Amino acid sequence: MLFSRSRSRFSLAAGSGSPPYLFMAVPTASAKRRFEMEYSINASPKLLFPYIASASGLSQWFCEDVRLDPDHRYNMVWDRQNHYAEVAAQRPGRSIRYVFLDEHKRPLADANYLDFSLESSRITDEVFLRVTDYSDHTDGQEHSELWEGLVSKLREQVGG
Repeated sequence: MLFSRSRSRFSLAAGSGSPPYLFMAVPTASAKRRFEMEYSINASPKLLFPYIASASGLSQWFCEDVRLDPDHRYNMVWDRQNHYAEVAAQRPGRSIRYVFLDEHKRPLADANYLDFSLESSRITDEVFLRVTDYSDHTDGQEHSELWEGLVSKLREQVGG
């Protein structure tokens, strides 16, 4: 949801007989944006899925390190900083969604998330990795270059 709908009623004591005023929160657009891109990868979905759905696979191309805690939450490390996430949805062999948590591993109202899904073209036999990144990125070009670099690293890992 992009707008806050909370309303509060306050009375101002500017003098006797002052009417009560209704104040509304100013609608603010979320700074978050949805980035979605498809990348062709020359590897089968069966080979690719562990790279997008396991801690060891993700740590080979996506971030510095990934650890899975006993509660099945992921700790993804970038620049020596912990970023906690949990799997919100998964279709084995096809797709996975990671929803990011706060530093205490609790859900957030408008949480960042990453979707990875694998799709195959029946006509060309190509496999595509669709990335959906909902986060606070501001520069679309910089974000696109970031994902190009990450996917290139994945291609190197899988030989595709």
